[in-house]
Amino acid sequence: MMEANFFERVYEIARQIPEGKVTSYGAIAKALGTARSARMVGWAMNACGGRDDVPAHRVVNRVGLLSGKHHFEGTNLMQQLLENEGIEVVNNQIVDFEKHFWQPKIQK
Repeated sequence: MMEANFFERVYEIARQIPEGKVTSYGAIAKALGTARSARMVGWAMNACGGRDDVPAHRVVNRVGLLSGKHHFEGTNLMQQLLENEGIEVVNNQIVDFEKHFWQPKIQK
């Protein structure tokens, strides 16, 4: 089943995002060699709800918007988790996005 394997590869990269850093759906897709599959990365992140081993709150859209925030329990959980790591969020957008951006390595 290709999809389950793809999701696990997404989670593998997400687990590498350092605390206090974020990356984008597209950056993960590019690292996997599937640059056009950012939306599938989003589906993978949505599907990992309740998995404590995947820091899904550190994955945002390409401009630093907390586009997946409605998949977290509570109104501002995604924002609170990021702020606990020292990332400032204003109007669902990461302040100084470039400063906090983590570029995943291309997977082989």
